[in-house]
Amino acid sequence: MSTNDQNRTEQETKDREAIRAFQERQTRELAEFEAKQRRELEAFERKEVEELKEFEARGHRPFDIKIDRTDYKVPEHKRTGAQLRMLPTPPIGPDRDLFEVVPGGSDRKIEDNEEVTMRDGLRFFTAPAQINPGYKEY
Repeated sequence: MSTNDQNRTEQETKDREAIRAFQERQTRELAEFEAKQRRELEAFERKEVEELKEFEARGHRPFDIKIDRTDYKVPEHKRTGAQLRMLPTPPIGPDRDLFEVVPGGSDRKIEDNEEVTMRDGLRFFTAPAQINPGYKEY
């Protein structure tokens, strides 16, 4: 066997080993990814079951929430930002933003199409949608 043939055979062996190692790594990473996805799905499903049990245990009693310090009773388990805006009379207009109070954290702006899971004690407030610094109303 010539030196060229021997070098080519050695290179082909190295290439096959590199491909096999790459395939093994891909297989391992795919298995890890699928396991992670499965764990996340199982956690999500457990949470959904817990929320459903909690809702059913409530006996379909409405949730007590507040918007701008006014109490409201909400029978639905979920409401959109637009639906929450309709609770006060008059409804919250487009000139104001709706925020969920997050104790110990940053308050969260609720978009009209965003779905919010109701729970007792949930609090919201409104603020001007646009603030003009330095503007004085006389």
